[in-house]
Amino acid sequence: MPKKIPMRQCVGCREMKPKRELIRVVRSPEGEVSLDFKGKKPGRGAYVCPSPECLKRARKAKALERAFSAPLPPEVYEALEDQIQRGEDL
Repeated sequence: MPKKIPMRQCVGCREMKPKRELIRVVRSPEGEVSLDFKGKKPGRGAYVCPSPECLKRARKAKALERAFSAPLPPEVYEALEDQIQRGEDL
Protein backbone atom coordinates (compact mmCIF):
# COMPACT_ATOMS: atom_id res chain seq x y z
CA MET A 1 0.00 0.00 0.00
CA PRO A 2 1.58 3.36 -1.03
CA LYS A 3 2.24 5.94 1.65
CA LYS A 4 -0.14 8.91 1.68
CA ILE A 5 1.46 12.21 0.62
CA PRO A 6 0.22 15.23 2.63
CA MET A 7 -1.12 17.98 0.35
CA ARG A 8 -1.34 21.70 1.14
CA GLN A 9 -2.73 24.70 -0.74
CA CYS A 10 -0.46 27.54 -1.85
CA VAL A 11 -1.84 30.93 -0.75
CA GLY A 12 -0.56 32.50 -3.98
CA CYS A 13 -1.78 30.26 -6.80
CA ARG A 14 -4.36 28.34 -4.70
CA GLU A 15 -3.13 25.00 -6.11
CA MET A 16 -2.89 21.84 -4.02
CA LYS A 17 0.70 20.55 -3.96
CA PRO A 18 2.72 18.09 -1.87
CA LYS A 19 3.66 19.66 1.46
CA ARG A 20 7.40 19.07 0.89
CA GLU A 21 7.41 21.23 -2.29
CA LEU A 22 6.08 24.32 -0.48
CA ILE A 23 7.62 26.86 1.90
CA ARG A 24 5.84 27.07 5.27
CA VAL A 25 5.34 30.44 6.95
CA VAL A 26 4.30 30.09 10.58
CA ARG A 27 2.86 32.45 13.18
CA SER A 28 3.83 31.29 16.65
CA PRO A 29 1.40 31.42 19.58
CA GLU A 30 3.29 34.57 20.71
CA GLY A 31 2.48 36.24 17.37
CA GLU A 32 5.98 36.05 15.83
CA VAL A 33 6.00 35.23 12.10
CA SER A 34 8.91 33.23 10.65
CA LEU A 35 9.83 30.69 7.97
CA ASP A 36 9.65 27.02 8.93
CA PHE A 37 11.73 24.72 6.74
CA LYS A 38 11.27 21.55 8.82
CA GLY A 39 7.49 21.92 9.17
CA LYS A 40 7.72 21.28 12.92
CA LYS A 41 7.37 24.72 14.53
CA PRO A 42 4.23 25.18 16.62
CA GLY A 43 1.64 27.67 15.45
CA ARG A 44 -0.56 28.53 12.51
CA GLY A 45 1.01 27.70 9.15
CA ALA A 46 0.45 28.93 5.61
CA TYR A 47 2.19 27.61 2.52
CA VAL A 48 3.68 29.35 -0.53
CA CYS A 49 5.12 27.83 -3.72
CA PRO A 50 8.85 28.48 -4.19
CA SER A 51 8.19 30.72 -7.22
CA PRO A 52 8.41 34.52 -7.44
CA GLU A 53 5.04 34.70 -9.23
CA CYS A 54 3.19 32.95 -6.38
CA LEU A 55 4.87 35.13 -3.77
CA LYS A 56 4.00 38.27 -5.73
CA ARG A 57 0.37 37.13 -6.06
CA ALA A 58 0.15 36.26 -2.33
CA ARG A 59 1.63 39.64 -1.37
CA LYS A 60 -0.71 41.59 -3.64
CA ALA A 61 -3.79 39.74 -2.35
CA LYS A 62 -2.55 39.98 1.27
CA ALA A 63 -3.11 36.22 1.49
CA LEU A 64 -0.62 35.64 4.32
CA GLU A 65 -2.11 38.48 6.37
CA ARG A 66 -5.55 36.91 5.89
CA ALA A 67 -4.27 33.43 6.80
CA PHE A 68 -2.79 34.73 10.05
CA SER A 69 -5.44 37.40 10.79
CA ALA A 70 -2.57 39.80 11.51
CA PRO A 71 -0.37 42.28 9.61
CA LEU A 72 2.99 40.93 8.44
CA PRO A 73 6.28 42.80 8.73
CA PRO A 74 8.09 43.40 5.41
CA GLU A 75 11.03 41.30 6.70
CA VAL A 76 8.94 38.14 6.25
CA TYR A 77 8.42 38.87 2.56
CA GLU A 78 12.11 39.75 2.18
CA ALA A 79 13.11 36.43 3.79
CA LEU A 80 10.74 34.57 1.46
CA GLU A 81 12.18 36.37 -1.58
CA ASP A 82 15.73 35.53 -0.45
CA GLN A 83 14.81 31.86 0.07
CA ILE A 84 13.19 31.63 -3.38
CA GLN A 85 16.24 33.26 -5.00
CA ARG A 86 18.62 30.84 -3.24
CA GLY A 87 16.43 27.89 -4.21
CA GLU A 88 16.51 28.87 -7.90
CA ASP A 89 20.30 29.28 -7.89
CA LEU A 90 20.87 25.64 -6.93
